[in-house]
Amino acid sequence: MTNILFRADSSSTIGTGHIMRDLVLASQYKDANTVFAVQDLEGNINHKIVEAGYKIEILNSNNIEELDKLIKKHNIDMIIIDHYGIDYEYEKQLKIQNPTLKILSFDDTYEKHHCDILLNHNISADEKRYKDLVPETCELRCGSKYTLLREEFYHEKAIKREKIYDVFIAMGGADTQNLNIQLLEILPPYLKVAVVTTTANENLEALKAYIEDKKLVDLYINSNQIAKLMNKSRFAIVTPSVTVNEVYFMELPFLAIKTADNQKELFAYLLKEHFLVIESFNKKIVKEIVLKQLGESSAKY
Repeated sequence: MTNILFRADSSSTIGTGHIMRDLVLASQYKDANTVFAVQDLEGNINHKIVEAGYKIEILNSNNIEELDKLIKKHNIDMIIIDHYGIDYEYEKQLKIQNPTLKILSFDDTYEKHHCDILLNHNISADEKRYKDLVPETCELRCGSKYTLLREEFYHEKAIKREKIYDVFIAMGGADTQNLNIQLLEILPPYLKVAVVTTTANENLEALKAYIEDKKLVDLYINSNQIAKLMNKSRFAIVTPSVTVNEVYFMELPFLAIKTADNQKELFAYLLKEHFLVIESFNKKIVKEIVLKQLGESSAKY
């Protein structure tokens, strides 16, 4: 049996996307003995790993010696790295210390990697840009062909549902810029809205308080029905991140608002391909876009 180690983190600062996509990839290795190496950071979603039935090893740091001990302890055959804090030199050292170890590295931002397999599963991924960034023997897995989607998306794509939500909002599991409330403030009160977030959101209590008297706003926390909610919506407001791959697959019209530097590549691609994107949150622009997309008159609001 193959022994696989996933190295990723989640927190109120990092967000939840790394762990969520790793769980999708882990499900593809049905016959493997899979372990997740994670830190116990504030606002993490490590419980999702446990719920999925995988073993967890808690790391005290991102120190290479600590990770190397785990690799040896579990006789790891392949490590899957989904972490911005692990670079080319780190990966190279892991190879030196474990010559037979296979490394699969996630990459969204066209960084240099010392790996056997490189995975960029975004719809924007450009294989040619990795020419001098990875070893010549590296297997490149780039683009929508490799997009990691949970099974629920394939199931929902085949179902035609009534559109009960005017707007679907997903500003990342952690919503690091606290945009959920700001978006709700500018949307007309007569629109039916679905907001999805997680317990990694530091502003969750404020969000709950804000929507308490908003009967047309439904809040979903740690939801396992994201695809269904998208399928029941007319328009989405998301970040240029993993969620874009999901709304694109579901053919849901969307506006992507850039909220982090690691989103710049996907943002640039969406801009070039004439999707609706804005580089930073702007109340006036967002309001105009949403009203136009929904066929609403600004004079009505």
